[in-house]
Amino acid sequence: MANANTYLLVTTAALFWGANFVLGGFVLQDMTPLWAAAMRFVLGAALMLAIAGFAREPLFAPLRRHGATYLMLGVVGIVAFNLFFFYALRDTSANNAALIMATNPLLTTLLAALLLNERPGLRHLVALPVALAGVAVVVTEGHLANLLALHFSVGDLLMLAANLFWALYNVFCRRYMPPGSPLVNTTWIMAAGGAVLLTIALGSGEHLAWPHAKAEISMAVMAVGGTVLAYLFWSMGIVRLGAARTAIFLNLVPVFAMLLGAVVAAPPTASQLAGGLLVLIGVSISILPSRRLAPA
Repeated sequence: MANANTYLLVTTAALFWGANFVLGGFVLQDMTPLWAAAMRFVLGAALMLAIAGFAREPLFAPLRRHGATYLMLGVVGIVAFNLFFFYALRDTSANNAALIMATNPLLTTLLAALLLNERPGLRHLVALPVALAGVAVVVTEGHLANLLALHFSVGDLLMLAANLFWALYNVFCRRYMPPGSPLVNTTWIMAAGGAVLLTIALGSGEHLAWPHAKAEISMAVMAVGGTVLAYLFWSMGIVRLGAARTAIFLNLVPVFAMLLGAVVAAPPTASQLAGGLLVLIGVSISILPSRRLAPA
């Protein structure tokens, strides 16, 4: 039951991140990528601090003991990933970005094996290519020959860097996350990342334009769901399940983005739904418990 609850949490995190692809389009109509990232995490950190204070969590003792760790995780998982991600989207297509990020579970599995000695089981190794194939079907709308027509650019290199930093964040959370409350840990990681992003934005000279109503609402939803809850649930998943097992749930992000995008655009095609089913099968292979024969 504990694992089932954790699977639900990381699936919810993937749902929120899928929604970010839709909501981020509205936000970027009014804000630059740098300010969009900075405001998202400043708002998220403020909300996390308010929640932790309301819950009367001991905030400052962990900060004194683990401040350097929080800063390191915030720089890797929030600052580096989001800067590379947002700037990559200016120079690459959504399809290229989705395909590159779809390799993250495999990259996380490799890094976890190298740095954490997490040995993937046969079930997990089978699940990875099945889920990756499903993502490829989703982003190419069933025409896999389109993969050969993809053109790679500087934005794709930036996306590869973002992919690497997110894989490192998954592994570093597993190894370096301080013991104690996930709420406190995520609060300070987000506060550290938000502070660094705000400092970079202020020093960049880029103008901060106040967003219109649609962008304001989108930013609020991104801050609450796609930032506070998603990072909290994801951190809990990594601690409980391990980096590799949690990372495979990232393959659900483009599926959720496709389904949520159907609300504001065209509905998904039959081939995209089939690709989404492949992703679900891959994730299910990874998480279903093994059956063992009872002793005679």
